Amino acid sequence: MATISAVQTPVAESHGYEATKSERLVALDVFRGATIAAMILVNNPGNSSPYAPLEHAKWNGWTPTDLVFPFFLFIVGVSLVLSFQARLRRGESKRDLVLHSIKRSAILFATGLALNFSLPLSTWRLPGVLQRIAVCYLAAAVITLYSGVRARILWVAALLIGYWILIAFLPVPGYGMPAKDMPLLDADRNLGAWLDRLVIPGRLYEVTRDPEGILSTLPAIATVLFGVFTGEWLRSARSASTKVAGMALAGVVLVSVGEFWGTWFPINKKMWTSSYTLFTAGAALLCLAAVYWLLDVRKVQGRWTQPFAIFGSNAISAFVLSEILAIFLLKLRIQSGGRILNGQAFLYRSFFSGIQSKPFASLLFSLAFMLACFLPLWWMYRKQIFVRI
Repeated sequence: MATISAVQTPVAESHGYEATKSERLVALDVFRGATIAAMILVNNPGNSSPYAPLEHAKWNGWTPTDLVFPFFLFIVGVSLVLSFQARLRRGESKRDLVLHSIKRSAILFATGLALNFSLPLSTWRLPGVLQRIAVCYLAAAVITLYSGVRARILWVAALLIGYWILIAFLPVPGYGMPAKDMPLLDADRNLGAWLDRLVIPGRLYEVTRDPEGILSTLPAIATVLFGVFTGEWLRSARSASTKVAGMALAGVVLVSVGEFWGTWFPINKKMWTSSYTLFTAGAALLCLAAVYWLLDVRKVQGRWTQPFAIFGSNAISAFVLSEILAIFLLKLRIQSGGRILNGQAFLYRSFFSGIQSKPFASLLFSLAFMLACFLPLWWMYRKQIFVRI
C-alpha cells in the first residue's frame, strides 16, 4: 500500500530513494513538477474554447499539450534508474526490485481504476493515465533489471518497429488493409481501435477507441526506456558539459528522426505512433538538457523553482488530487439562475464568464484550478509529508 513519510530530503524522496545532497538532481524535480502542473492545467479548461496550444491535436500532428504525458513517462524512466541504483547499493536483490515494482504498479493501476469507477459497470472505463503509467513502469523495470544497454536498444527497436508493422501492414478484420481500403491511421478502423472494442469491457474514452488502449501501450513502454537511457547517462562519470551536450544531441536526432518517420507513419498522440514516441522523447531530452544545464550546472536556482519542486515532490498525489477535485465539481449540482449547473460550470459562470476573451477566461479558470491543487501540496511540502508508493 502507499506510505506517508515525513523526512528531511523532499527532493530525494521524489526520486523514490534517500539520496545524499550531492546526488540530488534539481533539474529532474523541477522538470517533473512543471510536467505535472502542465498536466493539471491542460486537463481542466474552464470552457470548450481554450487557446490552441492548450488543446490536444484533433488527430495527426501535435501541440504542446501532446508533449505532457510522454514527458511524464520519460521522467518515470529517469527516476527508475536513480531508484534502482540506490536500492542495489543498499544490498537489495533484483528479485526484491521486481517485487517492489509489481507492488507499485498494482497500486497505481488500482488507483486509476478507482478514479474511473462508475455504475453501472458497463460505463466503467478500465484504461487510463495511471493504468498506462503502471503497465509501462513495470515493463520497463523488468527490461532494465534483466537486460544490458544493447538489449534495451533492441527492445526499443522491436517495440517501435513492431508497432508500426502491426498498424500499417496487418489487415484489420472487417475493414481491410490500411492505406489501401481506408486511410493508414483511420480513427475507428485501425487495428488498435478494433482490438480495444473487441477485448476491453466497459466504456472506451472516445466510445469507439481509447487513447490508453492495448496496442498503443507498446510504444509507450519505449518512451519509459528512453528515460532509462537518460537516467543512466546522467548517473555516469562523464562531465556535466558532456552530459548536456549528449542529451541535446540525442534530442535533436530523435526529434528529426521522429519528424522524418512521420512522413510515412504520422505523429499521432491518440495512437502513440512510433514517430510520436521518437519525437516526444527527443523533445523531453532537449527540455531536460536545458533545465539540467540551468539548475544543476549553472546553479541558477531560487524561489521560482520552489513551486515546481512542490508539485514534483508529490507528483502522483497532485494528479490524483486534481482528478478527485474535477470529479467532485462535475458531480456537484447547484441551482443558479433557474438552471441546475455542475460545480465547474457554476464557478466558471460566477467568476470567469464575464471576461470577453473566452480562451483567456478558460486559461484563468485552469490556473485557479491548478492553484487549488497546489495549496494542499504546499502544506504537505512544508510539513515534510510525501506520499510514496
